[in-house]
Amino acid sequence: MTLFHEFALKEPPQHRGWNAPLRIRVALAGFTIYLLLIGANLATPLYPYLREQMHLTSAATSLAFVAYVIALIVGLLCASHWSEHMGRRAVLVASVLVGLAGAVVFTFATGLTGLVVGRLLQGAAVALATGASAAAVRELLPESPDAATRITLLSSSGGVASGPLLGGWLSTLGHPVLVPFVLHIVTLVAVIVPLVLLKARPASQRPVGPRRVRALMPLRPTPPREAKRIFFLCSLTGFLSFATFGFFLSFAPAFYSPLLGSSRIMTGVLAALVLGSAAVAQLVTLRPRHRGAGGLALMAAGLALVAALGHESRLALLAGGVLTGLGQGTAFRTLFTYMSASVPRSRHATTISLMYVITYLGSAVPILLLGAAIDRFGIVAAVTVFLAGLVAMAAVLAVWTRFEPEPPQYVEVRVSEADVDHKMGEEPPHL
Repeated sequence: MTLFHEFALKEPPQHRGWNAPLRIRVALAGFTIYLLLIGANLATPLYPYLREQMHLTSAATSLAFVAYVIALIVGLLCASHWSEHMGRRAVLVASVLVGLAGAVVFTFATGLTGLVVGRLLQGAAVALATGASAAAVRELLPESPDAATRITLLSSSGGVASGPLLGGWLSTLGHPVLVPFVLHIVTLVAVIVPLVLLKARPASQRPVGPRRVRALMPLRPTPPREAKRIFFLCSLTGFLSFATFGFFLSFAPAFYSPLLGSSRIMTGVLAALVLGSAAVAQLVTLRPRHRGAGGLALMAAGLALVAALGHESRLALLAGGVLTGLGQGTAFRTLFTYMSASVPRSRHATTISLMYVITYLGSAVPILLLGAAIDRFGIVAAVTVFLAGLVAMAAVLAVWTRFEPEPPQYVEVRVSEADVDHKMGEEPPHL
């Protein structure tokens, strides 16, 4: 009954559960968000098939895609801090259960309503797991923050990039929807077993008193007064990034399908190339000056290549996708690092939550407008104007970033977190 205690915000019996080794705990925390993000992106190469089978319009397709983003945004605002009070394990179990429900509903959907409900549940599952997984890995590796960051980054970026690739490949092995999603459901069931059996670690902020449930009330994030410029620059770069990813995950499969031989594998590869390149760029250490502006300029160049030649040349399409991903990964990591260093430690959680809300809106608002424009003006004209808008926004942000101060340089010092808090206080580092 330890899970019951955790969900009720009570301290669970410490002697119960499987006392798994550290490596298994880290693997479970990372693999949970990785698996949920795979499931959220399995359908990317399947949208052309679903549109044909269910007779959906472009606007309806975009609604099914955006439903996931809406649930994710709301979940981040309402539940990103729950694992601090319930415990990381409990929230990860809840996220897998919600993800299971979403996968089942989506698999057996017969129309737009089923697709939207399934996507809403998938978004809620990812929102629950995002903070819990990252915090669990960080707490399990307190003396290896770099390793914790890389594991978290690989789990999230890898899941988003692997979903379209696996969805495209598995859809060719049988029923395009049943095969990938049934295998995903089986994997979710397999991962929830060790999570349930796992001995829970104490919650970082277990609430007490008769009104302890009030600790789960939604956060109220506000922009930081100390770093408004870099906050909005980072947030707008995130908005641009997710508008770009949203296009490659929703309408690009249908638009470029004839050029790619109407192959679901190749449409999955296209999305995986963009997202995978972004993940690789975030893992590579770069030291040249103005790498934030350079990344945005590279992103603009890649999007311009896709807009100009992507509908005519497969090589130009794939090369443009790779350049776009590399530029996005470089720019976003640089600006995110700078913003984190410029915000007081006491404001990190609320600031980053608000930044991600603005970022994820990029996957919702532009994609909904694009879907409506496709139905009104045709896919070629709408996509051309949409990509031109992304290029212009990337160019403007590159110029803005060029005149921002360079991100602070860090040196790795092995001291305790208590010493860091005492010596650095609420001011950003100036090293």
